[in-house]
Amino acid sequence: MSLLESLLMRQETLTPVYVRISHWINAIAVILMVMSGLKIYNASPVFNFLIPRSITLGGWLGGALLWHFAVMWLLVFNGILYLFANIYSGRMKKKFFPIRATELVNDFIDSLKGKLTHDDLSKYNSIQKLAYLAAIADLILIIASGLVIWKSVQFPILRELLTGFDHARVIHFLAMCFIVFFLFIHLIMVALVPKTLLIMLRGR
Repeated sequence: MSLLESLLMRQETLTPVYVRISHWINAIAVILMVMSGLKIYNASPVFNFLIPRSITLGGWLGGALLWHFAVMWLLVFNGILYLFANIYSGRMKKKFFPIRATELVNDFIDSLKGKLTHDDLSKYNSIQKLAYLAAIADLILIIASGLVIWKSVQFPILRELLTGFDHARVIHFLAMCFIVFFLFIHLIMVALVPKTLLIMLRGR
């Protein structure tokens, strides 16, 4: 059995090794990307406000750019490996699909009532499925818009799809806001259901 197969073939109730490793790499990468990105934002604000320096990374524009580009490759390659492993192992289809409208509505109503159960942590409810898929799509959008900002001339088709360089900057910032919001909600859910943290640390 190859190393790849041994990493992917895990018991159904466990979180595979590759998921746990990529999860923590992704968490660190996103935090560093956000902090350095906010320093870059302050150098040329998209909107009429600045970000407090205390939550930025890099010290100055050049330092922030170095951090941003270095961590960008970590985020990209980690994301590619995560998607490949999920699709190859069948976990993507099994864990995130299908999402039925009736289940989504019922789970949303239950969450508002505080009745959304988490008894079986090996399965995602419809809200979790939608949230994780939205986060994956958002990270792809962040990378795509970031490429337009970084290499606008080299990616003309991508630039046109995002309706220009200036719009790409706005999209990049808003997509960053979404992933920060996702992380905030994610941390709240971990605090409410601490067993999920053990699963992501130990796999069970």
